Amino acid sequence: MKISVIITLKKDVLDPQGKVIHQTLEGMGYDSINEVRQGKYFEIDTKETDNVKAKAKVEEMCEKLLANLVIENYKIIEPK
Repeated sequence: MKISVIITLKKDVLDPQGKVIHQTLEGMGYDSINEVRQGKYFEIDTKETDNVKAKAKVEEMCEKLLANLVIENYKIIEPK
């Protein structure tokens, strides 16, 4: 079962990479953009067949390793 995870910086945390991307896009003529925030995307293919157990394991992975909970939020996208 594949589960996707999106990790982004919290709103109050400065995003220097997003700022550079925003400036570059403006320089390319995309001047209608207010802000760019960048993040990380993980696709985790687990052997677990139970949706609830799989989500719980991925949530544990996020909290222990994948996300820095002080400055980042994570969102788990369950398979359909």
